[in-house]
Amino acid sequence: MTSMSNYGDLRAELETLTTEAFRPELSEIDRLPTLEIARLMNGEDTTVPTAVAAQLPLIAAAIDAIAERMSRGGRLIYAGAGTAGRLGVLDASECPPTFNTEPSQVVGMIAGGPTAMVTSIEGAEDSRELAAADLDALAVTADDTVVGVSASGRTPYAVGAVEHARKQGALTIGLSCNAHSALAAAADHGIEVVVGPELLTGSTRLKSGTAQKLVLNMLSTITMIRLGKTYGNLMVDVRASNEKLRARSRRIVALATGASDEEIERALAATDGEVKNAILTILGDVDGPTAARLLEESEGHLRAALAKASG
Repeated sequence: MTSMSNYGDLRAELETLTTEAFRPELSEIDRLPTLEIARLMNGEDTTVPTAVAAQLPLIAAAIDAIAERMSRGGRLIYAGAGTAGRLGVLDASECPPTFNTEPSQVVGMIAGGPTAMVTSIEGAEDSRELAAADLDALAVTADDTVVGVSASGRTPYAVGAVEHARKQGALTIGLSCNAHSALAAAADHGIEVVVGPELLTGSTRLKSGTAQKLVLNMLSTITMIRLGKTYGNLMVDVRASNEKLRARSRRIVALATGASDEEIERALAATDGEVKNAILTILGDVDGPTAARLLEESEGHLRAALAKASG
């Protein structure tokens, strides 16, 4: 789909999008009591998880494909403009402290660059060429996954990112909130969470943004579960970079092992504070270097390393 410079054509296109639809029954919302507006908005928000649920098989298939690429050393790259771009940057930035990933492993690309996180960069979202240049700067390969994120499903930056990534052999996913979107059509995996018209006409930071946040949470979190970054539902790869996270590290070791405080302190000291290694020293009854070796042989999967220790 070519870029629409003609205002009339673009307006006609927007009018066909569910996310842009006008709801006349809400046309006097500004005259309602605040509590009633809050109730209306809350009621709208409750519909989002159901819309996400309808896409779960497609989401799961995309996650398995991402995990397979990442297990070979590939990266997960989000690309979007405005709210969609910010949500991708947010999800990417939370992976290192949660899963001890390198900042380069999960990347958020936003049209207009870092400045666009807090300032609207006019015109950036309209450029497919900008998306291609941003991906080229990352030297995208066939092991990588690029997720284009766009509520409308037509944003040139997101569509352009997916099209360019596909030419490089990368896995591509298109996440939008309209059916039959150009973004889904351009991607290997199309995920279309149709949340319907917004409370404020066209304000896709609302239900559409919530839907995108929920799906991005799934893509990163479940991929990391598949990659062995958790043990059960415990964040065993958490990076203890502050006091709260140091306390959480001790609690995770305690929950996983049931060991005493003294034993936990000894285990963490013997493994330079690495939670996963500390758990393995306790449950597998091995020393720190052995735990590190077993985990390396098991590609970081704690359950597999425990099986080797007990075997």
